[in-house]
Amino acid sequence: MTSEKMTAAAVVAAARSEEKVSGLELIAGLIDDFFELHGDRLGSDDPAIVGGIGRFHGQPVTVITTNRGTTPEEKLATHFGCPSPGGYRKALRLMEQAAHFKRPVLCFVNTPGAYPGQAAEEGGQGAAIAQNLLKVSQLAVPIITVIYGEGGSGGALALSCGDEVWMLEHSTYSILSPEGFASILWKDSKRANEAAELMQLTPAVLEDQGMIEGIIAEPADHQEVIRAVDRVLVARLNELQQLAPAELVAKRAQRYRKY
Repeated sequence: MTSEKMTAAAVVAAARSEEKVSGLELIAGLIDDFFELHGDRLGSDDPAIVGGIGRFHGQPVTVITTNRGTTPEEKLATHFGCPSPGGYRKALRLMEQAAHFKRPVLCFVNTPGAYPGQAAEEGGQGAAIAQNLLKVSQLAVPIITVIYGEGGSGGALALSCGDEVWMLEHSTYSILSPEGFASILWKDSKRANEAAELMQLTPAVLEDQGMIEGIIAEPADHQEVIRAVDRVLVARLNELQQLAPAELVAKRAQRYRKY
């Protein structure tokens, strides 16, 4: 079933499914010679963010993905895909390195949001996200994000503030979870499905509003999903790389000012 025929609540459930393609699968299927780089250079190496360098159709790129983990131990270590401040600092370090060496950046996002724990707040979670928003907007290399599951609030936006954002058809991108919305509006998180419909949590609505560039088909076969993502990235990178660096940054600024 396509997302246009699904209710918003059904799209939310599909975005959270354990059956979805993972960021590590996307890297393995799209990137040759991937070499992971670790650490934020301030003593942290958040496993919720995996990033490094590799080749995309022969071209050097930097690639970054959120990571939810697969085993119980990994899920706990990654806070179920919720990055810490060190994760965002690591991502920014890699994107700034990419700009220095003139490599395009590919980001794959599936996160409920930034980790909200006490240690994260004490470690500067808000500041880390803000630095990404500020500095990534100024990097003069193509930056494309694919949201392949949940795109939750500033935790997703910190990796989605480049030139284009694409979504798999069974994914979400919102300021708040439907449970959080229902808790605030009605003091009842059990009304999450109702909240999802009210929030219009479908990629089609975001595309109609101009918030994203497009929707990528998401069949059950993960290899088909990877091929669909590949086709989009090839076409869009080719288009963006035709722009002069100053024009690229200017168009990026225009993209966000229209909101």
